[in-house]
Amino acid sequence: MRLVVIATLVAAASLTGCAASQAKKPSTAADAAAITEFNKVYLKAINDGDSATLASLTTTEHIMIAPGRPPIVGKEANDAANARVAQMFKIEETWAPQETFISGDLAYQRGTFTVAATPKAGGTTRNTRGTFLRIYKRQPDGAWRMVRDMFNSEQPATPSGLAAPATPN
Repeated sequence: MRLVVIATLVAAASLTGCAASQAKKPSTAADAAAITEFNKVYLKAINDGDSATLASLTTTEHIMIAPGRPPIVGKEANDAANARVAQMFKIEETWAPQETFISGDLAYQRGTFTVAATPKAGGTTRNTRGTFLRIYKRQPDGAWRMVRDMFNSEQPATPSGLAAPATPN
């Protein structure tokens, strides 16, 4: 009888320990909210032309895959590309996530976007719309960061890499 009581107490302690370690992990809802908040900060930095904030949000493993060009691999290359765009264009971008899937320390998000890029030196605003797929990774400090950014455009790319102006339907 004593052995049964001890075994029951050990089993209960094990289950309690498992529940406690699971309780320490953020919920899926908390993770989704953190990714949404990260996106707000990232998108605001794009629209403000704030390449310093964008640089603070870029990880060493970030890769951007854009249509019609080789991938932009790593923090240094992404930071330089973001700074060039901020110098050359006033950007007005929107994102409309359609699904977010979270599994452990990785998540992906699929959605649509619009961009209006107006040359700061003057010229025609180029409007682009398309779809995106992003991969996020939880960092050691618990924060979520985008580590892969892939998108396409419904308009063909121009030599500058921006989409051609949208044509009326």
